[in-house]
Amino acid sequence: MSEIVSSGDKGGKGSGKKRTKSSTRVDMTPMVDLAFLLITFFMLTTTLSKQQIMQLNMPDKNENKKDRPEVKESQALTLILGENDKVFWYTTKEGVPDFHETNFNPNGGIRQVLLDKNKHVQDLVVVIKAQDKSKYINVVDIIDEMHITKTERYALVEITKEDDQLVQKQLASDAAAETASN
Repeated sequence: MSEIVSSGDKGGKGSGKKRTKSSTRVDMTPMVDLAFLLITFFMLTTTLSKQQIMQLNMPDKNENKKDRPEVKESQALTLILGENDKVFWYTTKEGVPDFHETNFNPNGGIRQVLLDKNKHVQDLVVVIKAQDKSKYINVVDIIDEMHITKTERYALVEITKEDDQLVQKQLASDAAAETASN
């Protein structure tokens, strides 16, 4: 706790009464103990932020391909996640893909494409494919876009060679258009 130490000055000149000097010293050990107890108490009783979990339904690997539902060509939208946060998308009409390029911009990017398709296509099914050079965060972002636009039917599948060729053609035509404009 605290203690008072008095030290008297004995011997000296003068015959008068000498004042004794006293100093106070406060022992801080109990206060430090209490502080650590409080810190420990609040650390153990505090609720940290809870992880938010997104529910994904994945198909069974042992599922027979005959059991998968058929999707009409007019209901399907294919998204290809490319490098540098690019998103390529296409719909197919009579076997011919209508190929486009966009990004993750909330005002006019892939979100707007999904909102437009949800308005005009009943029971839209989105097929999401990621190239090897795309980033993991883009997959997370596109799944977030599915939830934001309330697109209920989507699937993550492996990219095909045909899809890679479509992307390469689009990139080549973009590069040619850029060099022509310069």
